[in-house]
Amino acid sequence: MIQVNAMGDACPIPVVKTMKVLNEIKGAGEVEVLIDNEIAVQNLTKMANQRNCKVRSEKLGEGQYRVIITVEGKIQESDSTESIGEQTCIPDARKNIVVVISSEQMGQGDGELGKILMKGFIYALTQQDSLPSTILFYNSGARLTCEDAPTLEDLKSLEAQGVEILTCGTCLNHYGLTEKLLVGSVTNMYVITEKMTHADLIVKP
Repeated sequence: MIQVNAMGDACPIPVVKTMKVLNEIKGAGEVEVLIDNEIAVQNLTKMANQRNCKVRSEKLGEGQYRVIITVEGKIQESDSTESIGEQTCIPDARKNIVVVISSEQMGQGDGELGKILMKGFIYALTQQDSLPSTILFYNSGARLTCEDAPTLEDLKSLEAQGVEILTCGTCLNHYGLTEKLLVGSVTNMYVITEKMTHADLIVKP
């Protein structure tokens, strides 16, 4: 049995970790995932069912759960060969996807929760098959590209894969962060406007 320790990991990290292990299993096997919340249990159960795996879960204690996923043969991939075969000549060109991050937190409400959600969102971007062309940071979102930001590792990973990381210079100056930028480069509102108006798709968490 392979164990995945996802205790303390925020969504979607437990699912991503488990999917990676499942994809590496050749033939039959079992994966035990340790997590600390019921939402993660539900997400893992749904993912296992989609892949035609057997799944069971149990509560070990307060804030302690385990999910056991049993693979009996070749698992069902998220994109099957049948669906690929049905596609007609699709050009091999990445859409110009621009992610716009205008705050260091995601959504309205609790600020600390919002920061956790934003960190999870940026991590989830690193796991996508189609990466964005550009990520724009402005207003308090500028903090996410600077010293001590919890998102730096993931942003550097995205940059290494060719994603353009741009942070508003006016915003960096406003927050006193001009000398603390650690990933990507400084931009201005003209470039931000240009990137957004020429995008095929704008994603704003």
